[in-house]
Amino acid sequence: MRDQVEQLRAKLKMQHGVPAKTLAVASGKGGVGKSNISVNLAMALAGKGKKVLLFDLDVGMGNIHVLLGLDAPYTISDFINRNIPLAQMICGGPAGISYISAGNGFAQIVEMEEAAVSRLVTELELLQYDFDYIIFDMGAGAAPSSLKVLLSADDIFIVTTPEPTAITDAYSMMKYIYMQQFSTSLYLICNRAEKEKDGMLTLNRLQFTVRKFLGKEVNILGVVPEDPHVKKAVSRQLPFYSAFPHSAAARRIDELLNRYVSGNPDGPGPRAPVFMRKLKGLLLKH
Repeated sequence: MRDQVEQLRAKLKMQHGVPAKTLAVASGKGGVGKSNISVNLAMALAGKGKKVLLFDLDVGMGNIHVLLGLDAPYTISDFINRNIPLAQMICGGPAGISYISAGNGFAQIVEMEEAAVSRLVTELELLQYDFDYIIFDMGAGAAPSSLKVLLSADDIFIVTTPEPTAITDAYSMMKYIYMQQFSTSLYLICNRAEKEKDGMLTLNRLQFTVRKFLGKEVNILGVVPEDPHVKKAVSRQLPFYSAFPHSAAARRIDELLNRYVSGNPDGPGPRAPVFMRKLKGLLLKH
C-alpha cells in the first residue's frame, strides 16, 4: 500500500510540478576553481530564494562538502552498492542549499546493470520536481562516467582561467560537446583573473575561436577576479559568497548570475523535462 501511495504521489508531482533547471559546471582541466564557482553560484541562487541542489560529480576528487565545511555521510557508491535512495543521500548546506557527494562511485555508473540505471533515472527524475535548480559540479575534462549528465544538462558553464593551457583545454571541451550535436547552451566564465581586461580578453578569444572554427555561438558571462578572500574562505571551509559577501569575487558572482538569469527570464519556468529526456536516451540506449 505504501509503495502505491508513493507511486501516486510521484505521478502527481510530475504531472503538476515544474522540473528544475539543470546546470553543469565544467572545465577543460583541473585547478581552475570550478567547484568554488559551483558552490558560490548555488549560494547566490539560494539568496534569491531558489531551492538548489548541488550534485557533486567530480569523480574521485569530489570536494563540494569540504568547501562547505560539512560531512558527506553518503556518496554515489552507497546508491550503487547499498541501494540508498538518492533522496536519502541529500544533505543540508548553508543558506538552505542541498548537496549530494560524489565520492568515487559515480564512475561505476557506466558499468551498472540495467535495473540500477533505471533506478537512477527514476529517482533523479523525481528529484527534479523538488528543486528550482540542480547544479552538477562535473569532473575536469571529459570523464566518460559523467559525460552523459553533462550532455543532458539544460545549460553548461565552462570555467577557465587566463592560463594558456586552461584556455586550450576549455576550447577542447567545447569542441567535444558541440561534436555530440546536442542542443545545449554554453556559457563562459573566466576565473582567477589578475585584471579584468585579461579575463575579458580570454573570453573574447574563446568566443571568437568557437565561432570561427566550430560555427557556434557561446555566451560570455564574465570574469571572477583573483581575490585573497577566496583563499581565506577555502581555508575556513566556507563559501566566499557568505564568508565575505562584499568581496570582489562575491560581487562578481552576483553579476554573473544576474546576467545569466536576465538572459533566461523564465528561470526554471514551465518547461518540458528536456534534461531527463536526453539523459534517458543516453543512459538507457542499447
